[in-house]
Amino acid sequence: MISNNNPIGFFDSGVGGTSILKEVITLLPSENTIYLSDSKNAPYGQKSKDEIIALCVKNTEFLLAKKCKIIVVACNTATTNAIDFLREKYAIPFIGIEPAIKPAALVTKTKIIGILATKGTLNSSLFEKTSNSISKDITIKETIGKGLVELIEAGKLNSEEINQLLLQYLNPMIESDIDSLVLGCTHYPYLIPQIRKIVGSKIKIIDSGEAVARQTKAILEKNGLIKNDSKNGSHIIYINKDKTALKNLITNKSINVIEKDF
Repeated sequence: MISNNNPIGFFDSGVGGTSILKEVITLLPSENTIYLSDSKNAPYGQKSKDEIIALCVKNTEFLLAKKCKIIVVACNTATTNAIDFLREKYAIPFIGIEPAIKPAALVTKTKIIGILATKGTLNSSLFEKTSNSISKDITIKETIGKGLVELIEAGKLNSEEINQLLLQYLNPMIESDIDSLVLGCTHYPYLIPQIRKIVGSKIKIIDSGEAVARQTKAILEKNGLIKNDSKNGSHIIYINKDKTALKNLITNKSINVIEKDF
């Protein structure tokens, strides 16, 4: 039986999905959470669909063993490649993450939006379906952020390597006159300070964090799974690689980070 006091589960190919975790904790501070950082297998974006699904099943089984009441797939690549499979296989509610193309399409004035994402996300059928659903007079400039996830996982957020890659990926989009930039990977919000320096103040940067937190709350309410008391929740992150880089990203002292092979 699923209890209201059971934790919300999260998993990602690494530390990036903690950007989603932070938003959920902010909106739902009394909820308990368990986050799975599969950093050993990062990035998912370079893997085949079958490999991604197999990793998602492994992560899901881990979180189900921890009695999670819902699972947030805090990874764009995992969502776009595996969420349908997971929903068919398991009875638990899943919350996925898609690049926020639709919100960007609603606010663009130049009718040109940029998206920075992994190869696995941009090549997925779900991304293609979402892209095709927006107005035909809007142009989407897609760019694969090759190498960014690996550098973030290595704790090199403010490195010259990341800055040079961002310049390489963003300058062509700026020259194409984009006015909205969609961050299509949960790792990328950690790069917003560097991205802002490159794109300036006129280009709107859009990520999915707040929207996912609101959806998580809505699904909990719909299923009658909101925690019964208002005490602050407990928060655990399991990581299957050295936790140093992750600890540098986590400012919430109530989050317990545990290294564990899985």
